[in-house]
Amino acid sequence: MVDVSGKEPTRRTARATGAIRMSAEALAAVLDGRLPKGDAPAVARVAGILAAKRTPEILPLCHPLPLEHVAVDVVPDTALPGLRVEASVVAIARTGAEMEALSAVSVALLTLYDMVKSVDRGMVIEAIRLESKTGGAGGTFTREGR
Repeated sequence: MVDVSGKEPTRRTARATGAIRMSAEALAAVLDGRLPKGDAPAVARVAGILAAKRTPEILPLCHPLPLEHVAVDVVPDTALPGLRVEASVVAIARTGAEMEALSAVSVALLTLYDMVKSVDRGMVIEAIRLESKTGGAGGTFTREGR
């Protein structure tokens, strides 16, 4: 692990997004609550929050952070068709919260795949990326149209 002991704790935020494409029929099943495993967006939100909290257990060199807030939103997008996931994380720490936000999105998307696969095994998880981060020596990052 990188030695961050000499750094002062500051407020760190991170926001990440991703998407899962699926058939229009699968999206309708999600939105109508017709999945055998239940309410996929609700379960994905909880799974994403849990993933953010457990990030240092699955990423070997990631520092454990005292998370102050984690939010995961799952929003339908008929244009995909599919679901978009956004996670935001806040911590007061010596290092950034980007990996927690990215982990939250990734696990939420994997949870959606698991819960919807009985309807559509051809789903595609895509575009997992950091959208913004604040705090620390690296300052502010905001994704600009890439």
